[in-house]
Amino acid sequence: MLDANLKQQLDTYLQKIVTPIELSVSSNGEPKAPELQELAAEIAELSSKISLKEKGSAQRTPSLAIAAEGQSPRVSFAGIPMGHEFTSLVLALLQAGGHPSKAEPELIEQIRNLPGEYHFETFISLSCQNCPDVVQALNLMATINPNITHQMVDGALFQDEVEEKQIMAVPSVYLNGEHFGQGRMTLNEIVNKLDTGGAERKAAELNEREPYEVLVVGGGPAGASAAIYAARKGIRTGVVAERFGGQVMDTVGIENFISVPYTEGPKLVANLEQHVKDYDVDIVTEQKASSLKQGEYIEIGLESGATLKTRSVILATGARWKEMKVPGEQEYRGKGVAYCPHCDGPLFKGKKVAVIGGGNSGIEAAIDLAGIVESVTVLEFGDTLKADQVLQTKARSMKNVEIITHAMTTEVRGDGQKAVGLNYTDRSSGESKQLDVAGIFVQIGLVPNTEWLKGSDLELSRFGEIEIDNRGATNMPGVFAAGDATTVPYKQIIIAMGAGSTAALSAFDHLIRTPSPEERKQEAAAAG
Repeated sequence: MLDANLKQQLDTYLQKIVTPIELSVSSNGEPKAPELQELAAEIAELSSKISLKEKGSAQRTPSLAIAAEGQSPRVSFAGIPMGHEFTSLVLALLQAGGHPSKAEPELIEQIRNLPGEYHFETFISLSCQNCPDVVQALNLMATINPNITHQMVDGALFQDEVEEKQIMAVPSVYLNGEHFGQGRMTLNEIVNKLDTGGAERKAAELNEREPYEVLVVGGGPAGASAAIYAARKGIRTGVVAERFGGQVMDTVGIENFISVPYTEGPKLVANLEQHVKDYDVDIVTEQKASSLKQGEYIEIGLESGATLKTRSVILATGARWKEMKVPGEQEYRGKGVAYCPHCDGPLFKGKKVAVIGGGNSGIEAAIDLAGIVESVTVLEFGDTLKADQVLQTKARSMKNVEIITHAMTTEVRGDGQKAVGLNYTDRSSGESKQLDVAGIFVQIGLVPNTEWLKGSDLELSRFGEIEIDNRGATNMPGVFAAGDATTVPYKQIIIAMGAGSTAALSAFDHLIRTPSPEERKQEAAAAG
């Protein structure tokens, strides 16, 4: 199961185990059971502090449970935790063996004090780059609190259950048998959803914070770059964001990041976050900006009810996938309508799917999906594809990929529970047509995350982008912007990073030339 290189890496990690742990494998002779048993045996051989036993039959088999020696398991994996979930397995081993978590002490205490019993199940796909965050968060909670259990479930191995529960997007989390949440969730989000008073306490604490000199709104490449450049100037810098990494977390292969031939979104985000943390930057996540006001200080209102004050602000809220805006899209979102082919593609194994959009994202999605599903139909509104020629050539060479141009999607059809197809109009003939598919992957571009700014004095373009000059300045003094939320013509990671540094340097230049509120008061007092 594990090659020599992976064994060596794992052996290094397992040295951090403090107290003995026990692995237990449950199987019923399933085809994948020998692979899981082999994986567990190889792990146990690497450390004298790991023992292995056969558990017999469990609710879902094959499965691997992990526990401190002498304790009942609270963390388990139904399936083989390889691919993106291998890191989840390694962390579960370390945490069960007493290796401390990097979570904030206050958050750990909050988890430990949660009342009641919580039995979580997370359905994932091994190709999903969003799933490990949720799996690792819930595993940690189960390790900390004896009243919490968690099992990762590989949807590809438990297809009947996926069908029964109508799971068509991952990660999909169930709590005590009831649907709890879907999509990426951070540890803080999960805990605050269980501990409703936690959000109120956090808002009250944020309201008490001293004003920043630079506050960055957004944690993507532009925001990270801006925070690093600002912090290096020695000024009080903060970052407020829903999640660190932004849309890059949903990007799998990155091959145009100069000097790095290939990386993946989550890996790049982890490096960005660590780089920011190397400086004295106050990072606030799980908070969404809701308003921008200019007064003595610039005030950023948050949906939680808190308000952060700052002398200057850099808006780097990024963008999100554009929606089709057709009947049925919202009704069947997560029930056949999807926006992340890497995450949700495996759930449509052997089925017919459609990809909406013939740009790079759409054709890349079609190529990826073609190796999993029965067939892929690409619908492009224009008369030609917009994707790079190399991608077009690859897609057209695949026997189960069909490309239809002049196609305007008009409706998502469903049976009340899940999507069953779509309607589109042939723009050449005006004829209405139907396409029967189980999954519809929307890849038609980006829309800026700027709705919250529309009631402010900030100038936005007709597309909702923040208007900036070549220094990243907006029409409001002290307000700068960078990245995909702005009028910058090309939406690329490396361009966003450069724009973030430009905005930070411009903000610093603004600060050294503009008296602070305290200095203005002192000047007024001296003059009076």
